[in-house]
Amino acid sequence: MLHRRLLILQIMCLSGCAVLAPPGAALAPLPPPARGAYRLGPGDSVLLRIYDQPQLSGEFAVDDSGNVDLPLLGLVPAAGSTTDELSAAIARILRQKNLILAPSVAVEISKFRPFYILGEVNTPGQYPYRPGMTVLTAVSIAGGFTYRAVQAYVGVTRDIGSEAVQYRADNDAMVAPGDVITVFERRY
Repeated sequence: MLHRRLLILQIMCLSGCAVLAPPGAALAPLPPPARGAYRLGPGDSVLLRIYDQPQLSGEFAVDDSGNVDLPLLGLVPAAGSTTDELSAAIARILRQKNLILAPSVAVEISKFRPFYILGEVNTPGQYPYRPGMTVLTAVSIAGGFTYRAVQAYVGVTRDIGSEAVQYRADNDAMVAPGDVITVFERRY
């Protein structure tokens, strides 16, 4: 009977330990970044250059609907496209509208959409993304960890297609534009 009570007491103690697990520990690990060219999204800005057409060239933002509003062309879908795909689409539209017979179009990213950082950092908020940025770099930009922060990992909410998914990421994980990073608070 005593052994049975001890066993029940041990099980109760162990079940209480699950509650004491640090926040975010049960999240799935952040998958490696997708291979291939960068895909444009709302909040990005592109630099458009059309050879010998300075009035059509310039910097344009991808709006919330995923379009770029270009002079003479109107709204051109950009979200989900690479810069090469967008330049080919713009050239095709210029030919279809008989504006330029053989357009030479170049598109490059001038500004990436920002990332956001919340939780136990000294200055949470929105910050400009920089290519090659890691979680630790993002935390540093936000003023570093507070004394209450879980410093071994963070939560990263990333848009995957049509939904946002939260993952657990180590400090050396790569950040993507538009990510929302959450630095968790220790419970002890």
